[in-house]
Order: sequence, then C-alpha cells, then structure tokens
Amino acid sequence: MPGIRLIAGLGNPGVEYLRNRHNAGFWFVDALVSGAGERFAFEKRLHSEACRVRIGGEEVRVIKPATFMNESGRAVVAALNYWKLAPEDLLVVHDDLDLPAGTARLKFDGGHGGQNGIRDVIAQLGHGKFHRLRIGIGHPGDRNRVTPWVLGNPSALDENLMLDAIARALDALPLVVAGEFNEAMKRLHTPRAGDED
Repeated sequence: MPGIRLIAGLGNPGVEYLRNRHNAGFWFVDALVSGAGERFAFEKRLHSEACRVRIGGEEVRVIKPATFMNESGRAVVAALNYWKLAPEDLLVVHDDLDLPAGTARLKFDGGHGGQNGIRDVIAQLGHGKFHRLRIGIGHPGDRNRVTPWVLGNPSALDENLMLDAIARALDALPLVVAGEFNEAMKRLHTPRAGDED
C-alpha cells in the first residue's frame, strides 16, 4: 500500500472554535507544522491553509480546510486534484466520539461514523477509500448532547489526554507516511516512555 502525501486536519475555522473537541484534527496538524518549524499560508484555490513539511525524509503537504467542518470535502478534493494525488495518498485527521479521550487509531476505508467532515469527504470523493487518523474525544453518553459536546471545550483532564494521543500519533507519523500502517498501529497502542505509571 502506498504511503501518505497529503494530511488534512479537520476542524472549524475561527477563534471561537479553537479549543473545541471537534477541532482535534486542527490541533494535530498545528502541532505537526509548528514542530517542523513551518507555517500555514492561506491558499484560495484550495479553500485551505496549506504548507509543506518533511516527515521521515518525505515531503508531505498539510492542509487545514477554511470551509466549515460539514464542507471539508470541497477543500480535500481540491487539494488532491491540485497536487494530482490519489485518495489512497490521503490521511484525514479528525475527532471521534466512539473513542475515549487519550486514544488515537488509524483506519482505512469504511463509513463516516456520524462525523460530518468525513461524511462530506466521502460524498465528494464518491467512496471512503482513504486513510483516517481518529482522535478520541469520548462520548457524552446521551445522543441529544452530542452537538454541544463536540462544539464544547474539553475538561483540562480530557484536553491533556487528547494532547497525549496527538503526541503518540505524531511519534507514529513517519511510519504512516512510509506506508508502514501496521507498525504505526502498534506504536499507537503502546504508551509513550514515561506514560506507563
């Protein structure tokens, strides 16, 4: 299976959404890009902020759609088309209600699981054959509370758990980019040094 050439972090633009659980994908790409010493710049034709980073010796494009979450597919497909990449070259990073905070999981193909950004990417592509990195945000326990939950800020404890999951995912990212998905999954399941206690 090929590796990754485009990473799209999903979220809602605007300072009022900055720390929302729903913006976990933005948290991930912000940490990736700042850690690489790079900066995003707005690219109108891509409906996104975009930049390039080197991961494990490979050049990878990174985008943050400037559309709202439920129109993420427009930006993702524009980037794939502009850089002449296949959906299999894509990693979409997003929040996931079905995973507890502190968890990150890789997935290829499948449905949207109720995540509106993934729903739109699938709708725009016509299929779900792309890689996803799911950042757990936990579930409020009542489906009537899902919207305020995802559009709310996590507790300090949950935020730290989410940031730890993002750090583990960043550790595994060179394996993902190289197409070594099984090894990357093992890394995601292993606590980081110092996290065992």
